Amino acid sequence: MKKNGWLGLTYHAFFIAFILAPLVVVIAVSFTSRGYISLPTDGLSLRWFEAILEQRQFINAFLMSSWLAFVAATVAIILAVPAALALARYRFPGRSTLMAFFLSPLMIPHVVMGIAFLRFFNLAGLSGSFGWLSMTHVIVVFPYALRLTLASAIGMNRDAELAARSLGAGPGTVFRRIVLPLIVPGVAGGWMLAFIQSFDEVTMTIFVATPGTTTLPVAMYSYISQSIDPLVASVSTVLIVATLIVMVVMDRLVGLDRVLVGKG
Repeated sequence: MKKNGWLGLTYHAFFIAFILAPLVVVIAVSFTSRGYISLPTDGLSLRWFEAILEQRQFINAFLMSSWLAFVAATVAIILAVPAALALARYRFPGRSTLMAFFLSPLMIPHVVMGIAFLRFFNLAGLSGSFGWLSMTHVIVVFPYALRLTLASAIGMNRDAELAARSLGAGPGTVFRRIVLPLIVPGVAGGWMLAFIQSFDEVTMTIFVATPGTTTLPVAMYSYISQSIDPLVASVSTVLIVATLIVMVVMDRLVGLDRVLVGKG
Protein backbone atom coordinates (compact mmCIF):
# COMPACT_ATOMS: atom_id res chain seq x y z
CA MET A 1 0.00 0.00 0.00
CA LYS A 2 1.37 3.39 -0.99
CA LYS A 3 2.16 5.62 1.96
CA ASN A 4 0.95 9.20 2.17
CA GLY A 5 3.50 11.84 1.24
CA TRP A 6 4.18 14.96 3.29
CA LEU A 7 1.39 16.81 1.50
CA GLY A 8 -1.15 14.13 2.38
CA LEU A 9 0.02 13.98 5.99
CA THR A 10 -0.17 17.77 6.25
CA TYR A 11 -3.71 17.74 4.86
CA HIS A 12 -4.81 15.05 7.33
CA ALA A 13 -3.19 16.94 10.22
CA PHE A 14 -5.01 20.16 9.34
CA PHE A 15 -8.28 18.27 8.84
CA ILE A 16 -8.03 16.58 12.25
CA ALA A 17 -7.09 19.88 13.89
CA PHE A 18 -10.06 21.58 12.23
CA ILE A 19 -12.42 18.89 13.56
CA LEU A 20 -10.99 18.79 17.09
CA ALA A 21 -10.35 22.51 17.63
CA PRO A 22 -13.94 23.40 18.69
CA LEU A 23 -13.98 20.50 21.17
CA VAL A 24 -10.62 21.53 22.63
CA VAL A 25 -11.82 25.13 23.03
CA VAL A 26 -15.04 24.05 24.77
CA ILE A 27 -13.12 21.79 27.17
CA ALA A 28 -10.58 24.54 27.91
CA VAL A 29 -13.29 27.13 28.57
CA SER A 30 -15.12 24.80 30.97
CA PHE A 31 -12.15 24.90 33.38
CA THR A 32 -11.96 28.70 33.61
CA SER A 33 -12.17 30.32 37.02
CA ARG A 34 -13.85 33.43 35.67
CA GLY A 35 -17.56 34.11 35.68
CA TYR A 36 -17.73 34.51 31.94
CA ILE A 37 -16.46 32.69 28.87
CA SER A 38 -12.80 33.52 28.53
CA LEU A 39 -9.84 32.01 26.73
CA PRO A 40 -7.03 32.13 27.69
CA THR A 41 -7.90 32.17 31.37
CA ASP A 42 -5.89 33.25 34.39
CA GLY A 43 -6.58 30.10 36.37
CA LEU A 44 -8.13 26.64 36.36
CA SER A 45 -11.16 25.73 38.41
CA LEU A 46 -13.83 23.06 38.76
CA ARG A 47 -16.46 25.57 39.91
CA TRP A 48 -18.54 25.23 36.73
CA PHE A 49 -18.65 21.44 37.02
CA GLU A 50 -19.84 21.80 40.61
CA ALA A 51 -22.43 24.30 39.39
CA ILE A 52 -24.01 21.61 37.21
CA LEU A 53 -25.26 19.83 40.33
CA GLU A 54 -26.96 23.03 41.45
CA GLN A 55 -28.85 23.40 38.16
CA ARG A 56 -31.75 21.00 38.55
CA GLN A 57 -33.06 22.00 35.12
CA PHE A 58 -30.02 20.47 33.43
CA ILE A 59 -30.23 17.25 35.45
CA ASN A 60 -33.94 16.84 34.68
CA ALA A 61 -33.33 17.69 31.03
CA PHE A 62 -30.51 15.13 30.84
CA LEU A 63 -32.76 12.41 32.25
CA MET A 64 -35.50 13.41 29.81
CA SER A 65 -33.08 13.35 26.85
CA SER A 66 -31.68 9.96 27.87
CA TRP A 67 -35.10 8.36 28.26
CA LEU A 68 -36.41 9.96 25.07
CA ALA A 69 -33.35 8.85 23.08
CA PHE A 70 -33.61 5.31 24.48
CA VAL A 71 -37.29 5.01 23.57
CA ALA A 72 -36.83 6.55 20.12
CA ALA A 73 -33.78 4.44 19.26
CA THR A 74 -35.40 1.23 20.49
CA VAL A 75 -38.64 1.78 18.59
CA ALA A 76 -36.71 2.83 15.48
CA ILE A 77 -34.52 -0.29 15.52
CA ILE A 78 -37.54 -2.55 16.09
CA LEU A 79 -39.12 -1.06 12.97
CA ALA A 80 -35.84 -1.00 11.03
CA VAL A 81 -34.99 -4.71 11.36
CA PRO A 82 -37.99 -6.13 9.44
CA ALA A 83 -37.84 -3.24 6.95
CA ALA A 84 -34.14 -3.85 6.30
CA LEU A 85 -34.61 -7.61 5.87
CA ALA A 86 -37.48 -7.07 3.43
CA LEU A 87 -35.54 -4.52 1.38
CA ALA A 88 -32.40 -6.65 1.36
CA ARG A 89 -34.04 -9.94 0.35
CA TYR A 90 -36.93 -9.11 -1.93
CA ARG A 91 -37.36 -7.24 -5.19
CA PHE A 92 -40.90 -5.95 -5.56
CA PRO A 93 -42.67 -3.11 -7.37
CA GLY A 94 -42.22 0.16 -5.54
CA ARG A 95 -39.13 -0.98 -3.63
CA SER A 96 -37.13 2.12 -4.61
CA THR A 97 -40.05 4.37 -3.76
CA LEU A 98 -40.41 2.71 -0.37
CA MET A 99 -36.69 3.12 0.29
CA ALA A 100 -36.89 6.82 -0.62
CA PHE A 101 -39.88 7.22 1.69
CA PHE A 102 -38.03 5.60 4.59
CA LEU A 103 -35.01 7.87 4.07
CA SER A 104 -37.01 11.04 3.35
CA PRO A 105 -36.52 12.52 6.88
CA LEU A 106 -32.86 12.96 5.95
CA MET A 107 -33.83 15.29 3.10
CA ILE A 108 -36.38 17.43 4.95
CA PRO A 109 -34.96 20.35 6.99
CA HIS A 110 -35.63 19.85 10.67
CA VAL A 111 -37.00 23.38 10.93
CA VAL A 112 -39.69 22.46 8.41
CA MET A 113 -40.44 19.23 10.28
CA GLY A 114 -40.64 21.09 13.59
CA ILE A 115 -43.12 23.63 12.24
CA ALA A 116 -45.19 20.88 10.59
CA PHE A 117 -45.33 18.80 13.79
CA LEU A 118 -46.14 21.88 15.87
CA ARG A 119 -49.04 22.77 13.60
CA PHE A 120 -50.31 19.19 13.52
CA PHE A 121 -50.13 18.72 17.30
CA ASN A 122 -51.91 22.02 17.94
CA LEU A 123 -54.73 21.16 15.55
CA ALA A 124 -55.10 17.65 16.99
CA GLY A 125 -54.68 18.74 20.61
CA LEU A 126 -51.74 16.41 21.14
CA SER A 127 -49.05 18.84 22.26
CA GLY A 128 -47.26 18.26 25.56
CA SER A 129 -47.26 14.46 25.39
CA PHE A 130 -44.05 12.49 25.82
CA GLY A 131 -45.43 9.77 23.58
CA TRP A 132 -45.99 12.11 20.65
CA LEU A 133 -42.59 13.73 21.18
CA SER A 134 -41.08 10.24 21.04
CA MET A 135 -42.90 9.61 17.77
CA THR A 136 -41.34 12.69 16.19
CA HIS A 137 -37.89 11.49 17.25
CA VAL A 138 -38.56 8.01 15.89
CA ILE A 139 -39.35 9.55 12.50
CA VAL A 140 -36.13 11.58 12.58
CA VAL A 141 -33.77 8.76 13.67
CA PHE A 142 -35.37 5.87 11.75
CA PRO A 143 -33.25 6.42 8.58
CA TYR A 144 -30.04 6.11 10.61
CA ALA A 145 -31.18 2.85 12.19
CA LEU A 146 -32.32 1.54 8.81
CA ARG A 147 -29.13 2.33 6.89
CA LEU A 148 -26.77 0.43 9.20
CA THR A 149 -29.18 -2.47 9.70
CA LEU A 150 -29.69 -2.69 5.94
CA ALA A 151 -25.92 -2.76 5.37
CA SER A 152 -25.62 -5.80 7.65
CA ALA A 153 -28.66 -7.49 6.10
CA ILE A 154 -27.28 -7.08 2.56
CA GLY A 155 -23.86 -8.44 3.52
CA MET A 156 -25.22 -11.38 5.51
CA ASN A 157 -24.29 -14.87 4.38
CA ARG A 158 -27.56 -16.83 4.22
CA ASP A 159 -26.04 -20.32 4.08
CA ALA A 160 -26.50 -20.94 7.80
CA GLU A 161 -30.09 -19.71 7.64
CA LEU A 162 -30.94 -21.96 4.69
CA ALA A 163 -29.27 -24.91 6.41
CA ALA A 164 -31.29 -24.33 9.58
CA ARG A 165 -34.53 -24.21 7.59
CA SER A 166 -33.67 -27.38 5.74
CA LEU A 167 -33.21 -29.11 9.10
CA GLY A 168 -36.70 -28.11 10.22
CA ALA A 169 -36.11 -24.93 12.24
CA GLY A 170 -39.10 -22.62 12.35
CA PRO A 171 -39.04 -18.96 11.23
CA GLY A 172 -38.88 -17.68 14.81
CA THR A 173 -35.99 -19.95 15.70
CA VAL A 174 -34.10 -19.07 12.53
CA PHE A 175 -34.50 -15.37 13.14
CA ARG A 176 -33.58 -15.54 16.82
CA ARG A 177 -30.61 -17.91 16.56
CA ILE A 178 -29.27 -17.30 13.06
CA VAL A 179 -30.37 -14.05 11.44
CA LEU A 180 -30.28 -11.71 14.44
CA PRO A 181 -26.76 -12.73 15.62
CA LEU A 182 -25.46 -12.22 12.06
CA ILE A 183 -26.84 -8.69 11.75
CA VAL A 184 -26.24 -7.63 15.36
CA PRO A 185 -23.31 -5.31 14.47
CA GLY A 186 -25.58 -3.30 12.17
CA VAL A 187 -28.41 -3.39 14.70
CA ALA A 188 -26.11 -2.22 17.51
CA GLY A 189 -24.60 0.48 15.32
CA GLY A 190 -28.02 1.62 14.12
CA TRP A 191 -29.34 1.79 17.67
CA MET A 192 -26.30 3.70 18.88
CA LEU A 193 -26.44 6.19 16.02
CA ALA A 194 -30.19 6.64 16.47
CA PHE A 195 -29.68 7.23 20.20
CA ILE A 196 -27.03 9.88 19.56
CA GLN A 197 -29.12 11.62 16.91
CA SER A 198 -32.16 11.70 19.18
CA PHE A 199 -30.16 12.88 22.18
CA ASP A 200 -28.57 15.72 20.19
CA GLU A 201 -31.70 16.79 18.29
CA VAL A 202 -32.55 20.41 19.02
CA THR A 203 -33.82 22.12 15.83
CA MET A 204 -37.07 20.16 15.60
CA THR A 205 -37.46 19.47 19.31
CA ILE A 206 -37.49 23.14 20.22
CA PHE A 207 -40.79 23.49 18.31
CA VAL A 208 -42.60 20.52 19.89
CA ALA A 209 -41.09 20.28 23.38
CA THR A 210 -43.01 21.69 26.33
CA PRO A 211 -41.80 22.70 29.82
CA GLY A 212 -42.52 19.16 30.97
CA THR A 213 -40.61 17.52 28.10
CA THR A 214 -37.59 19.83 27.79
CA THR A 215 -34.53 17.97 26.55
CA LEU A 216 -30.92 18.78 27.40
CA PRO A 217 -30.05 20.42 24.04
CA VAL A 218 -33.15 22.63 24.29
CA ALA A 219 -32.30 23.54 27.90
CA MET A 220 -28.73 24.41 26.89
CA TYR A 221 -29.95 26.49 23.95
CA SER A 222 -32.33 28.41 26.20
CA TYR A 223 -29.63 28.93 28.81
CA ILE A 224 -26.99 30.36 26.47
CA SER A 225 -29.54 32.81 25.08
CA GLN A 226 -29.86 34.33 28.56
CA SER A 227 -26.41 33.88 30.12
CA ILE A 228 -22.73 34.19 29.19
CA ASP A 229 -21.18 32.07 31.93
CA PRO A 230 -19.22 28.86 31.11
CA LEU A 231 -21.81 26.50 32.65
CA VAL A 232 -22.92 25.21 29.26
CA ALA A 233 -19.27 24.57 28.35
CA SER A 234 -18.88 22.36 31.43
CA VAL A 235 -22.05 20.46 30.53
CA SER A 236 -20.69 19.99 27.01
CA THR A 237 -17.39 18.70 28.41
CA VAL A 238 -19.22 16.11 30.49
CA LEU A 239 -21.11 14.97 27.37
CA ILE A 240 -17.87 14.77 25.35
CA VAL A 241 -16.22 12.60 28.01
CA ALA A 242 -19.32 10.41 28.28
CA THR A 243 -19.35 9.94 24.51
CA LEU A 244 -15.68 8.91 24.51
CA ILE A 245 -16.38 6.38 27.26
CA VAL A 246 -19.30 4.91 25.29
CA MET A 247 -17.11 4.66 22.18
CA VAL A 248 -14.36 2.86 24.12
CA VAL A 249 -16.86 0.42 25.63
CA MET A 250 -18.44 -0.28 22.24
CA ASP A 251 -15.01 -0.81 20.72
CA ARG A 252 -14.10 -3.30 23.45
CA LEU A 253 -17.37 -5.20 23.29
CA VAL A 254 -18.16 -5.22 19.57
CA GLY A 255 -15.60 -3.18 17.67
CA LEU A 256 -16.31 0.26 16.28
CA ASP A 257 -15.36 -0.84 12.78
CA ARG A 258 -18.09 -3.50 12.85
CA VAL A 259 -20.64 -1.22 14.49
CA LEU A 260 -20.18 1.86 12.30
CA VAL A 261 -19.54 0.05 9.03
CA GLY A 262 -22.08 -2.67 9.74
CA LYS A 263 -19.78 -5.58 8.98
CA GLY A 264 -20.77 -8.98 10.25
